[in-house]
Amino acid sequence: MKGIKKIEIDETLQEDLVHRKELGLYIHIPFCIRKCSYCDFLSAPANDATKKQYIDALVTEILSYQDRTKNYTVPTIFIGGGTPSALDGTYIEIIMETIYNVFTVNHKEIEVTIEVNPGTITREKLLAYQKAGINRLSFGLQSTDNHELQLLGRIHTYEEFARNYSMAREMGFENINIDLMSALPGQTIHSWEDTLKKVIMLSPEHISAYSLIIEEGTAFYSKYGEGATNETELPSEEEDRRMYSITKTFLKEAGYERYEISNYAEKGFECKHNSSYWTGKNYLGLGLGASSLLNGVRFKNVHDIEQYICFLNEYKNQGQGSKNQPGINLPSMDEDILGIRREIERLAIEDRMEEFMFLGLRMCCGIHKKAFYKAFSIDIDHVYGKVLTDLQEKKLIVINEDNIRLTDYGVDISNTVFAEFMME
Repeated sequence: MKGIKKIEIDETLQEDLVHRKELGLYIHIPFCIRKCSYCDFLSAPANDATKKQYIDALVTEILSYQDRTKNYTVPTIFIGGGTPSALDGTYIEIIMETIYNVFTVNHKEIEVTIEVNPGTITREKLLAYQKAGINRLSFGLQSTDNHELQLLGRIHTYEEFARNYSMAREMGFENINIDLMSALPGQTIHSWEDTLKKVIMLSPEHISAYSLIIEEGTAFYSKYGEGATNETELPSEEEDRRMYSITKTFLKEAGYERYEISNYAEKGFECKHNSSYWTGKNYLGLGLGASSLLNGVRFKNVHDIEQYICFLNEYKNQGQGSKNQPGINLPSMDEDILGIRREIERLAIEDRMEEFMFLGLRMCCGIHKKAFYKAFSIDIDHVYGKVLTDLQEKKLIVINEDNIRLTDYGVDISNTVFAEFMME
């Protein structure tokens, strides 16, 4: 089924295929207390001086968009890491105040999420988050089993998480996500069921449940990677699928609907920010190594923290912000006036079609043929007709008139399904 031919589309349609109104913001905080054994994210411990220099640089980056954002409104903000809660709460207030001064937001409707890790939360930090307009917390729990937490390299116990969670509830946070991880070394079906039961009893509004992926360059890779001595300690593929099936069953019975392959929520509490990624909307990444998709162009910020700070200090010292005076033509959002963007890629029509399919099909509601036509001015059957027919015959997708979605079996081997939508 592979090897779909390129579709001939007038390049003048490029600009018409871009979402221009809404712009999600992602803020990267690359600091943590200790690197977890499985983590391959851009994060590391740092001293107070480095943290201050980084926040100063991040604020300068945000300010560089001053007077360039009039064509955008910001419906969601996500502060991720790393461990954002490792920072002093006043830094989060400064970041958010700067964003509110630069970007247009609807304070009554905006979703503002911050990732928090047990062991780094205090009442003072939670008060600072509330003052900053943050209305959604995402707890990185991973497991309720203390042995599993220790194995993962987490800095907290389940009991410490429970105290932090209770404190957040007492202080009025009404939209909380809990991250969980299955298929851990030595994990059993019973221990995973126990984790699910304990988390369900806490009644969070949202639960993200991911299977562990052993990434190269991590401590786990040398210990549990392919061919490593301890590889056999990982649950089998059959056990992994069983854990996935249990997750879906337990959470559905508890009132959580799976709206994306790994995400479950009570009605009305689906993560708006992450959903914007899966539906191809514009988002702007701010901070070290942050990724963006802006008007059909994908890019990342520089990954080296010393370079990042240096570039932003140079921009600030040159007084670039003072040039934003009336009568002077300002650069657009698309322009890299800081010199920090890397891996810049203008997505072709084919790239956008591919992403429309395999990102959209991650959502349990699937995709719609009319939406495909609206985005690309061409029928989906003209592009993917044979692929869709073959996948339907293999019971990997369901097609109901306008709607196309994965079956349960299709979800189980979703990466294989998504690969069928790649073009030559």
